[in-house]
Amino acid sequence: MKRPRGGSPERLPDPSNPPDERLLALAGQHLKQFGAAQVTVVGIADAAGMTHANVYRYFASKAALIDAVAGQWLKRVETLIAAIADAPDPADDKLERLLQAWARTHRDLLRDDPHLFDVYCAATQTRRAIVRRHRARMRQLTERVLDEGTVTGKFDPRDRDRALLLITDVTFRFINPVSIRLDGEMPDDLADQRMAALIRVVLRALAKGYV
Repeated sequence: MKRPRGGSPERLPDPSNPPDERLLALAGQHLKQFGAAQVTVVGIADAAGMTHANVYRYFASKAALIDAVAGQWLKRVETLIAAIADAPDPADDKLERLLQAWARTHRDLLRDDPHLFDVYCAATQTRRAIVRRHRARMRQLTERVLDEGTVTGKFDPRDRDRALLLITDVTFRFINPVSIRLDGEMPDDLADQRMAALIRVVLRALAKGYV
C-alpha cells in the first residue's frame, strides 16, 4: 500500500468501483492531506494505478477533478437538507432544523476538512457552476418548506420573495463559507445559540406576516 509523503497509509478505493469514483475518492484523500495546491493529477493517477492521461478521460483538468470532490460534499448537504424538508414535522419546526443543520455542516467541514473548505470558499467567491447549482437546489428546498408552512397556516408572509430574502439575509453569516471562516474561532455552542436567536426572529416574522 502506498504511503503519501508525511502521512498515514492511503485507504485505496474499492477496485470494483467505476474508475471515475475511484479517482474522486483518491482526489478527496489527497486534497484532505495536502491541500489543493499540492494535489497533482500524476499523483492521483499513480495511486489509482493508471496513467495521468487516463485521468483526463474522466475529468478535463485538475480543477475539474477538485471541483467534483467539492460537488460530492455539496450533494451530501443537499441530501441531508432534503430529508429534513421532506419530513412530516410542522413547517416551522422543519425550517428551524433545516437552517441549523445547514449551518452546522459548514462548521463541521471547516473543522474536519479545512482544505476542502478552502476549495468551497474559492468556488463561492468565483461563483463557479457547482456553487450556483447548489444554491439553486438549497433555495428550492427552503421554498418547499416556506410554501408548506403558508398552506398549513404556520406562516403568513405578505410577500413570498421577501420572505425568502429574509431567511437568506438573516442566516448569511452562518451559511456563507467566507463568513464562517472569519468566525472560525467561535465555539460551536455559541454559534448554535446565535443562530437559534436569529431563527426565532425569522419564524416570528413569518408567522406574524411582518414580511
